[in-house]
Amino acid sequence: MPALPPLRLGVNIDHVATVRNARGGKLPDPLRAAAIAAAAGADGITAHLREDRRHIVDGDIEGLTRELKIPLNLEMAATPEMIGIAVGHRPHAACLVPEKREERTTEGGLDAAGQHNHLKPLVARLRDAGIRVSLFIEADPRQLDAAVALGAPVVELHTGRYCELEGAAQNAELARLRKAAALCGKLGLECHAGHGLSYANVGPVAAIPEVRELNIGHFLVGEAIFVGLEKAILEMRRLMDEARAAGQAA
Repeated sequence: MPALPPLRLGVNIDHVATVRNARGGKLPDPLRAAAIAAAAGADGITAHLREDRRHIVDGDIEGLTRELKIPLNLEMAATPEMIGIAVGHRPHAACLVPEKREERTTEGGLDAAGQHNHLKPLVARLRDAGIRVSLFIEADPRQLDAAVALGAPVVELHTGRYCELEGAAQNAELARLRKAAALCGKLGLECHAGHGLSYANVGPVAAIPEVRELNIGHFLVGEAIFVGLEKAILEMRRLMDEARAAGQAA
């Protein structure tokens, strides 16, 4: 069996900014968190610039674009404002997600199939700017086909439901993720995954051979309160790599 490709880890630093914004001022600094994550072995940094700027703000994106030595993935809603910001800063990647003002975090995947006409010119503008486009979607064949039709080379499978479920229901959702990841391979899509992943549940997702990247944020920032960000990332990387190796050996 050929060796599985390396599994990348993208660290989302949004909630470092959430803590900063709870009091105002400059601390804790998301750019410092990004530097620590990079030193600890993160392959990329993810930052979600929301319409209401509840955590990451425009100045953070400017600083990350200027100072990061590893790829920046700008997570954002599919709106003209956000596309303009992405094109202006030209991050390595832009991940289009659904966004509702009242939600605490991204709830569910983007309806790429139902929003084809809206998304098509936005995806094209990002690609023309040299930005790798990904779509945050459910593990649904219809959404994967839509990503191909839109010309998005990458999808990120929403793992939130898998992380919330237990027992047989969780196993069924994991099977759905595996099936969608396999379909990504057949369709020529690069497959990423993320949302809600923790030490307790990352292994089975990391072992899916078609998954090339995991994006994890809230859990790592929360764990960092107790052990520090570097140790939290190193442990996540260890668990990911062990699961990947076990999947290769199976």
